[in-house]
Amino acid sequence: MSNTATLGYAIAKKAISERFDAEKRSIYTLAIQIGITDMQLCVVNRQTGRCLSIEDFRFENVRTINNRLEVVKQIFERHPHLSKQDWGTVKLSLKTHKYALVPASMFISEHAADYLSLNAEVNSKIEETNYYRHISCNAIHLFAADKKLTETVRSYFPKKHIELISQACALIEGTLQYDDHSLEKSMFCLVDKGILHVLVSQNQKLIFYNQFAVRKPEDYLKYIMLVMQETQLNPKTSNVVMWGGLNADSGVINTLKKYIRNISLGTKPKFLRFEGDLDRIPDHKYFDAYSIFLCE
Repeated sequence: MSNTATLGYAIAKKAISERFDAEKRSIYTLAIQIGITDMQLCVVNRQTGRCLSIEDFRFENVRTINNRLEVVKQIFERHPHLSKQDWGTVKLSLKTHKYALVPASMFISEHAADYLSLNAEVNSKIEETNYYRHISCNAIHLFAADKKLTETVRSYFPKKHIELISQACALIEGTLQYDDHSLEKSMFCLVDKGILHVLVSQNQKLIFYNQFAVRKPEDYLKYIMLVMQETQLNPKTSNVVMWGGLNADSGVINTLKKYIRNISLGTKPKFLRFEGDLDRIPDHKYFDAYSIFLCE
């Protein structure tokens, strides 16, 4: 048995640019994304906009929240750069289904927990309510975060402010910058381990966001068609872009193509530059991790 399997995680992907220089961490952004069963790291040179690394860890034999916490600690403690103190900025993105979007004009920060409680059940003993302001769409994104997890990550950077966001925050920001060449209303989807994120935007304005639990190809079709109907998109003419854990010949794509004419896999974001092994990573992978860089 390999050491990584014994430790409770495996490295699913690791690509590091030759341009990565440990002596220049002060001009790099370290983006950390943590889910229930996985964790991604992405490093970006803020001065050049180059993506310098992407690492994807898959947790193994994790059954509880405390199990996950132990595996995260192991990754931090065994990684050669992760817990260094000289990163320019550090951003932590959490995958969560507990979220709410509120118009900025209606938001009162003192009542953040109340807004979120209308859309999700939050256990205040183990979870905290956080929010991110989407300047581009004039909305506040509220989300729940596991207290022990965020405290653990922060403990590795005692003198640094950690910018805390959710996966959906990054995805929305990335999509609105990606949607910059068309005035037409379009749909953007991210498939991530049984969760389908669906966004609709037009002219870099957010019209719709939600996420759905899916189990079979027919579920993807059901939810996408429901959102199309709600947002008045036409399956015969509207564009649908897909990112995440699927391939061009997957059952999901083949099912969707029977009903949606203009469906395609998404490309890498234009707001970053990719070279070498990073450029060879399939374009539709890790869009959410790349987009963490945009969240300020």
